[in-house]
Amino acid sequence: MTDTTLTAPHPARRWQFWVFVIVMLALTAFFLGLAKWQYDRLHWKEGLIAQAAANMKLPPSPFPSPAEWPKLDTVAFQYRPVTVAGHYLNDQAIRVFVGLSDAARGQYSGPGYWIMTPFVIDGGGVVFIDRGFVPQNVADQYANDKSAPAGPVALAGVAIDTEDTDFFTPAPDKTKRIDWVRNIDRMSTMLDPALGPVAPVYIDLPAGPRGALPQGGETTVDFPNNHLGYLYTWLGFALTTVLMLAEWVRRQWTRGRD
Repeated sequence: MTDTTLTAPHPARRWQFWVFVIVMLALTAFFLGLAKWQYDRLHWKEGLIAQAAANMKLPPSPFPSPAEWPKLDTVAFQYRPVTVAGHYLNDQAIRVFVGLSDAARGQYSGPGYWIMTPFVIDGGGVVFIDRGFVPQNVADQYANDKSAPAGPVALAGVAIDTEDTDFFTPAPDKTKRIDWVRNIDRMSTMLDPALGPVAPVYIDLPAGPRGALPQGGETTVDFPNNHLGYLYTWLGFALTTVLMLAEWVRRQWTRGRD
């Protein structure tokens, strides 16, 4: 009859055995911690999406004053309808390159630019207005946004948080006043420094008549939400680590028995 009794590993290998076990358990705990983090992020992101959807249903409210900007929760505030009065600075408009998808609400799509025109608010401060999309073949006509209304004007639109940059984002072309992302800090460096504070969010304008340029009304609720996939990935790593450890322990005990 074959003896199937398991015996402890050889004493010379015992410390290696326990070091490996501790390392693998630590890895498992690490992966589970990452999974918990992604679980929390998932619920946080779902809350932001729900809040954005609720914000878009609110009635328009006056745009916050410059005194409120330092404490403004820009993520929670975005997608809220707002009104603002002041005047455009069309000679300081900035074009931000974009590839607008075929799912655009207006008739134009493809490569082109967002026309970001600074707007001096009555009472102080400046806010960027995203006047909309223009196709690349006519973009030079908007290098200085002469189509923007002259003189005092009241606007209604949707507040949008600044866009992030990363290591791969090209530097802006300040000579041509062209950028690659609607990042308020970057765009602000191309404004007259004497203008004063710049709002931490910009305003997307609604759509005008069909075919009119710039093409507004392209606001979308856009919160990348890949956290569920990441959650499953880290849980998979944790399970794999446990299974590898169990198989390794089984072999070590079997080897010790032999």
